[in-house]
Amino acid sequence: MTARITTEEAIRASGGRALIGYLPAGFPDLATSIEAAVAIAEAGCTAIELGVPYSDPGMDGPVIQAATQSTLERGFRLEELFEAVAAITARTSAPVLVMTYWNPVLRYGVDRFAEQLAAAGGAGLITPDLTPENAADWLAAAERHDLDRVFLAAPSSSDARIDRAVEASRGFVYTVSTMGTTGARTDVDDAARALADRIAARAAAAGTTALRCVGLGISTADQVRDVLTYADGAIVGSALVRALGAGGVPAVRELAASLAAGTLDGGPADAAPAIAPSSTASSSPQKDASA
Repeated sequence: MTARITTEEAIRASGGRALIGYLPAGFPDLATSIEAAVAIAEAGCTAIELGVPYSDPGMDGPVIQAATQSTLERGFRLEELFEAVAAITARTSAPVLVMTYWNPVLRYGVDRFAEQLAAAGGAGLITPDLTPENAADWLAAAERHDLDRVFLAAPSSSDARIDRAVEASRGFVYTVSTMGTTGARTDVDDAARALADRIAARAAAAGTTALRCVGLGISTADQVRDVLTYADGAIVGSALVRALGAGGVPAVRELAASLAAGTLDGGPADAAPAIAPSSTASSSPQKDASA
């Protein structure tokens, strides 16, 4: 395993210009999913979001749903997830966050899942359908095993929900760009900028800071560049999954390198400071975001 770096440290090291790439574990097969994850890290992704295939993906768009469904149909097991994380972290220092709906974790056993993830070198979890108010078991397990916990904030989130997420999370706030499911869009909604500003303001009011990474609908270097004028990171999912399905590892590597070009020039116009080592950050809405 390469030297482990936290998600927070990786985003900070990027100068608050992070690119996070989402790919499903085990798609189109285990070996290829590992190669693809390593490839996007080598091509410029700051961190990797590895999705757990799930039969009821409430916020995933058609591209990700099709990929995860095919993975489930060939018999995906959670043990493959931990195998993939271990193989990826052995070859790259980029943090590997697992994006999972809560039911698979609950069925596997919360502490057992956290222990296995930490042993494999994983950085933590993004939990789109788990709110901080209902996450006591996960927060305790994450604390025991030194794992990040990333909750979501949506444009519809109340100030109270954002406050709770900032308090509960570690790593970054998953800032949902729009209400709906994942998938590449022509324009990333203006709501994302307003939400990122709200998160920064609520964190400041609480005497802390929050890293904000924007996801849903980002598919081009220009969109990455735009998001990084007001946030600390851009998350890309469906476009990478589509590239992997259509052209394999070479295609996903090429797209990741193209997206990473959007992180290289300019800088956040009004970026919030990075999270202090002892602080936390994030939030969560309804079941409405991924990559």
